[in-house]
Amino acid sequence: MNTIYEALSDPIRRQILDLLRERPHHVGELVTLLGKSQPNVSKHLRVLREAGLVQVRQAAQQRWYALDPTPLAELDTWLESFRVLWAERYDRLKDYLATLPPEDSDLTE
Repeated sequence: MNTIYEALSDPIRRQILDLLRERPHHVGELVTLLGKSQPNVSKHLRVLREAGLVQVRQAAQQRWYALDPTPLAELDTWLESFRVLWAERYDRLKDYLATLPPEDSDLTE
């Protein structure tokens, strides 16, 4: 079973998710938009489906894929700790820069 992290590690799969964010697509549309072969696109869609990032529905002869953003909440929760870390570092940088003397405009011209 693929995890969300494994699924997102490939740039083609991230590109597929970007396309599905706009609206659902059938495989043929994704093949055209990505410029990849149908077996290649289907392989990536299977990985995304196994990770729970896309849902598929059959309509006549076509399979339609739609984004399921629910699993992205797990990723967002994990990333939150990094956002806090970076915010703290930016605050420290801002404090440090405030301690530096102002630049002499005559020296920079």
